Amino acid sequence: MLTFIAYPKCSTCRRAKAELQELGLDFEERDIVTQTPKAEELLAWLKAGEFPIKAFFNTSGQSYRALGLKDKVADLQAEEAARLLASDGMLIKRPLLVKDGQLLQIGHRKSYDALNL
Repeated sequence: MLTFIAYPKCSTCRRAKAELQELGLDFEERDIVTQTPKAEELLAWLKAGEFPIKAFFNTSGQSYRALGLKDKVADLQAEEAARLLASDGMLIKRPLLVKDGQLLQIGHRKSYDALNL
């Protein structure tokens, strides 16, 4: 099952969703704020090692700046990062694309078509 985790008001998320729909892909959509990924889920993705810890953080977001995370993220262990991210969905870089529990992509920089879904 394909899961699209996004913030509905985010223009990048809306463009990414439109691309998934244009590709004719079936997916479940989750609101990153009201259905924030749990720490256990985030930890599994962090430990998979596909993406560096910093990639999970919305570095341009207000929550990130308010917590002064710029100089702290580099020193975070996976467990601590997962707990922090799970505490506020707005800290998480979005959108996330997950297939069968495996994180495929963070953000929307490249086409989903390239993922061969």
